Amino acid sequence: MIELALIGIGTGNPDHVTAQAIEAMNAADLIMIPVKGPEKTELAELRRTLLTTYLKNPETRVVEFDLPVRDAVTTSYGATVADWHGAIAEAWETVISDTLDPGTPGRVALLIWGDPMLYDSSLRIAVILGRRIPLRPRVIPGITAIQALCAAHAIPLNEVGAPVVISTGRQLRDHGWPDGAETVVVMLDGECSFRTLEPEGIHIWWGGCVSMPQERLVAGALSDVGAKIVAVREELRARNGWVMDIYLLRRMSRKP
Repeated sequence: MIELALIGIGTGNPDHVTAQAIEAMNAADLIMIPVKGPEKTELAELRRTLLTTYLKNPETRVVEFDLPVRDAVTTSYGATVADWHGAIAEAWETVISDTLDPGTPGRVALLIWGDPMLYDSSLRIAVILGRRIPLRPRVIPGITAIQALCAAHAIPLNEVGAPVVISTGRQLRDHGWPDGAETVVVMLDGECSFRTLEPEGIHIWWGGCVSMPQERLVAGALSDVGAKIVAVREELRARNGWVMDIYLLRRMSRKP
């Protein structure tokens, strides 16, 4: 039986790593680091830095592997993602079988950005892997980008007694503002999809590389700061080769 620890590590700031996460790292026989290609090498380097800081167990093996690339959507988005998840599960299985003694219990860990429960596929991939090998998942919660964004701007996530919708750029582009929502948090948006909205009455709090040294924050009326956010995002991407960003949109009956 393999215990697979999915360890939430926050947005990349070493101070966001919990004591429970550090304990899980040091209890692992194997820690797998996905490498996503030359343009994403810094993401792997951030994981390496965290392990250099917190991993003290000399018996823990750290193995890097090439993360399968998701194919372009040809039939349906769901089918494309399902195929991609299957390929990742196969890659995990290969690393585990090549590293650990077959037939013996082992502890394997992956460092997951934010928290594994929120817009991350690791738990779904673990289910697929569990159909291939005996597996028991374990989740170590982490600080989400939503928490980090609200803390950086010093704002509450929700209005008093009001709902919050957490969604994606794709959903915002395809379906517009969610019905009944006063606050919308948008993740996984590579196209600044807030530009598809009628900006009147909407306030935005945006963060790129939140809680990291290169953090950039922009806030204001969407009509006033939308273009600035696009420019800052492009600047971050050009400088780093990648950018992780997130934003909160709120319909305002009065100025904040």
